[in-house]
Amino acid sequence: MTDTDNSEFVRVEQPRPHITIVTLDRPERMNAMAFDVMVPLRERLQAISRDNEIRVVVLTGAGKAFCSGADLENPGRVPDIDGLTLPTIALRSMEMLESVILAIRSMHQPVIGAINGPAIGGGFCLALACDLRIASTSAYFRAAGINNGLTASELGIAYLLPRAIGSARAADVMFTGRDVDAAEADRIGLVSSTVADDALLDACYDMAERIIGFSRPGVELTKRMLASSLDASSLSAHMSHEGLAQLFVRLTTRNFEEAVSARREQRAPQFKD
Repeated sequence: MTDTDNSEFVRVEQPRPHITIVTLDRPERMNAMAFDVMVPLRERLQAISRDNEIRVVVLTGAGKAFCSGADLENPGRVPDIDGLTLPTIALRSMEMLESVILAIRSMHQPVIGAINGPAIGGGFCLALACDLRIASTSAYFRAAGINNGLTASELGIAYLLPRAIGSARAADVMFTGRDVDAAEADRIGLVSSTVADDALLDACYDMAERIIGFSRPGVELTKRMLASSLDASSLSAHMSHEGLAQLFVRLTTRNFEEAVSARREQRAPQFKD
């Protein structure tokens, strides 16, 4: 992947070694989830996941918004719907949007959401799909479906939000359709931290660089374990899963020995896996 790889509405750049930033680049529409944006976004994410030079991904929006959810004025064209009637077109539409959420969740790399402004409706879901989130002070979150006469539940929000902030707070946010500003998001654990608008990307890159310093399979398996914990049938079953992942890295690399040596020699470890 080159230092800059652009489609019309999705911009891909490498601001620091082994870090890719993916920017929804339709600021005049607050980076709304038109299919002309979401289809190339999914394709870029899948390509980045296969790029072994990339260790961490940052996802953000251009301009003053992260993502405003559905584009009600110009939604674009759903791909591969020739010959279908409206009910099936609707199913294909949701399936396509859902595939973007699943693409983020299944990437080999951790994905840091740089929430630079409003994350509304499907944009809130997109933020939740990220493994980590850092918000600018201008950010806010809204489960907007309920405000539009629909349900507040779409694209995994009723699954991911309670697991991020607890069921009571998730119910409050989803039933009321109210805005959760950056300060509240920080307080309730929806984001890892809140920083000034102009410090957001550097904060994400700094977090990414810390992650890059660790073992590649260690980071990748940590992402897998966090994801699988959401579906674990029991503590016992999940601990067995974690144990196998830990043993895999311990027995197939020299990382533990390197970490011990590095601490003894008062230097940063150099993991070569």
